Amino acid sequence: MADRPTVPDDPKPTSLATRRSGVRAGGPQGLPLVALRETVIFPEMIVPLQVGREKSVNALNAAVATGGPIALVTQRQAEQEEIEKPDELYGVGTLAKIAQVVQLQDGTVRAIVQGQGRLRVHDFVQTSPYIVATIEELHDQAPGGVEIEALMRTVQAQIEQYVANGAPVPPEAAVAARNITEPGLLADMVAYSPDMTTEQRQELLETIDVVERLKLVSNFLARQVEILELKGRIQSEVKSEMDKTQREYILREQLKAIQRELGEEDPQQAEITELREKVEEAGMPEDIKARAIKEIDRMSRIPSASPEVGVIRTYVDWLVGLPWNVSTEDLLDIKQSALILDEDHYGLEKVKERILEYLAVRTLADTIRSPILAFIGPPGVGKTSLGKSIARAMGRKFVRMSLGGIHDEAEIRGHRRTYIGALPGRVIQNIKTAGTNNPVFMLDEVDKIGMDFRGDPSSALLEVLDPEQNNTFQDNYLEVPFDLSKVLFIATGNLLDPIPPALRDRMEIIQLPGYTQKEKVEIARRFLIPKQMVNHGLKDKHIEITDEALLELVQAYTHEAGVRNIEREIASIMRKVARSVAEGRRRKTIVDVKKLDAFLGPPRFEYGELEPEDQVGSATGLVVTEVGGDVVAIEVTSMEGREDFILTGQLGEVMRESARAAPSWTRSHAS
Repeated sequence: MADRPTVPDDPKPTSLATRRSGVRAGGPQGLPLVALRETVIFPEMIVPLQVGREKSVNALNAAVATGGPIALVTQRQAEQEEIEKPDELYGVGTLAKIAQVVQLQDGTVRAIVQGQGRLRVHDFVQTSPYIVATIEELHDQAPGGVEIEALMRTVQAQIEQYVANGAPVPPEAAVAARNITEPGLLADMVAYSPDMTTEQRQELLETIDVVERLKLVSNFLARQVEILELKGRIQSEVKSEMDKTQREYILREQLKAIQRELGEEDPQQAEITELREKVEEAGMPEDIKARAIKEIDRMSRIPSASPEVGVIRTYVDWLVGLPWNVSTEDLLDIKQSALILDEDHYGLEKVKERILEYLAVRTLADTIRSPILAFIGPPGVGKTSLGKSIARAMGRKFVRMSLGGIHDEAEIRGHRRTYIGALPGRVIQNIKTAGTNNPVFMLDEVDKIGMDFRGDPSSALLEVLDPEQNNTFQDNYLEVPFDLSKVLFIATGNLLDPIPPALRDRMEIIQLPGYTQKEKVEIARRFLIPKQMVNHGLKDKHIEITDEALLELVQAYTHEAGVRNIEREIASIMRKVARSVAEGRRRKTIVDVKKLDAFLGPPRFEYGELEPEDQVGSATGLVVTEVGGDVVAIEVTSMEGREDFILTGQLGEVMRESARAAPSWTRSHAS
């Protein structure tokens, strides 16, 4: 049980003018001592103490038996149970008279003690069964004069100010302070404040010089008054702000009620109220919300006939319509996503692997920056449709923006609001269309951006496609930042070279080289034929294309890296079968190699194979381009003349270089 008062830290004296009694004059003397925890008792203070430690109970009983005073000293460590040495206590304590002692049933003792004066502990005479210490009484050093009078008046005024500002002390304290004429007692009275810590109280108790003690409490009171004034000012500001908001709300509600009763609700006011509600519900960041409210306030002050009202209304509508905090949740089931990608596309293993890696990382780290993927490959290999498959696999919305022929950077960044008919750029427009802030955003034909005297849109794209910058993308129209870092951007293009180096550096290039013969046949069987059958209203009972016919179609009738021409040829076959069905044919049409000749005409291409024997006047060449390659036969002839080497026809630079390399090798090995 702690030896401390039963009331915490703010004991109140029963009388400020209680006189000392039972104190012996003279030098050091032995007295029973009680160690207090986190409690400092001052002269003239009457305090109820509850004592539980055995030594403390014995000390109280000994003092009561002799009818003498007792020493009350605060221990340095509150949690310490046994006190054995004087240095475990503070040096200065209080000499007290025991007014009343009550023995409780649980063995503890409740006593009422009254402080008599200060004392200094010199040494312990005994420590068992209770502590007896040699103590020396200390008397206040209180010189008279003007200084002490001025200090007393200052402290009294500060106590009044302290109480007036809402200090946690009884209001009578200020009156009591005015009636105290003894300077030491006035300084000790401040110890009643709950704002004073145990350390501060002990420092006050140890200050024997009354002038220094008054200065100490004056500094304490000045700081507490400053804190209370600041607290009051803060509370006043908060209350006035709340009152202002509440008042505005009540007035608006009253205005609405009056207008409803009169049946003359102001259309502009109704529109402004509606806009305010939309802004509150939009979930936009606080700084952008403040900007929108500011624009609405400006709108409310402009006459409704002014064109500026429409401009502001459109602007706020754009701010409200953007998905500031609307996101779709990614489908992070890797196996399911792999199945969806395989279902939509045959082949393209590298691309699928990259997308699944991205999803796998998302399952482990929520705050990953979305990559900027660039699919580069020949036409018809499925770059655009692959973007739709990625969106479906991830469970995200899909938006597409074609960059082909764009030459104005305002298409990307938007126009300033100073222009008539200004709008945000197409990036922000598509984000609004998607309705979420994390769609799959496809930038088609990124290699065909126009660049001339009218502008350079590719430079405007740098901010959009830079993962380090696009979290604060600023559209010229909105003039507030929008976070694009959650968007998965996918760029597509046929060639890598026309893409500016700075733009290319921000993208992760994934090459789609085109399909092999086997892949083309599989794509035709799995995707193109079912699609064209649906488009032409045909069913399995109407048509069947054999595997041999498909292979012949790929080899002899198309010559491309993608599958667009194959789809066209299949559509041509379907049209002819559809006509025969419409004319009354009931039997199933089996399209084999022979039927291909009837439906599509003679083969248009020779499949690239070497001739079985060397041909006179012919050299074999290998042609390689971005969209595929072929084996070709080039006609050559030798003739008399000088060491000239003649090339004819529309040969590219690489072919001309290869041709010149051949005679160079021949001449170097002629011997």
